[in-house]
Amino acid sequence: MKSLSITAFALLLASTAAIAQTEAPAEGEAPAEGIENPMVGGDPASEGMGQAEIDEATEQADAEDDDDDDDDDDAAGGAPSETYEASGKFEYGFAGLLDADNRTDLAPLTLASGQPVAGGEYTLRSGGYYRIDINADGSAELALSGGDFFRSVWVNEIVINDIEVRPMGVHSLEFDDAGTVTMSFIAVTPGRYTLSIPGSSGETQQAVFNIR
Repeated sequence: MKSLSITAFALLLASTAAIAQTEAPAEGEAPAEGIENPMVGGDPASEGMGQAEIDEATEQADAEDDDDDDDDDDAAGGAPSETYEASGKFEYGFAGLLDADNRTDLAPLTLASGQPVAGGEYTLRSGGYYRIDINADGSAELALSGGDFFRSVWVNEIVINDIEVRPMGVHSLEFDDAGTVTMSFIAVTPGRYTLSIPGSSGETQQAVFNIR
């Protein structure tokens, strides 16, 4: 680009020098016969041709300068000039929402023949991180089922005998023997949901979760 600009500028100087070569006659002296002074009048056709060359050279030089500016802008502006950061309502620890400091331990659930599942209703907050134990005494094969509850929360993990399971979806948990299941989850959809023993109808055979 720079070599083309120098060529155009040299053409401009050459055209100007060609016009200036014919000097005006000295004071009181008539111009030589057959020679016209381009500074006084001259042939309009030749004078116009010289001006056209000058204009063309000037336009070419300006266009090349514009191209150089565009190249500089492209080289400097490859990356976005701004960075947008999403700001949340709360500040969390290094692990984000799942940080242990954000987790609330709930009262455990009990699976035992003839015993209530929960001591009362649970009130949860949407966006809250919770952990709950489900204890079975092995007196009967019992399960807890609640498709609506599991669809309203995001299950982080289910721990069974120190084995961590991270499911994509859960419908029920069944105990064939005594044991403990620890489930951690994030409450999502507000509403009233239950985990109940399949086939039972008593209010004591279910756990009620109210998400607000």
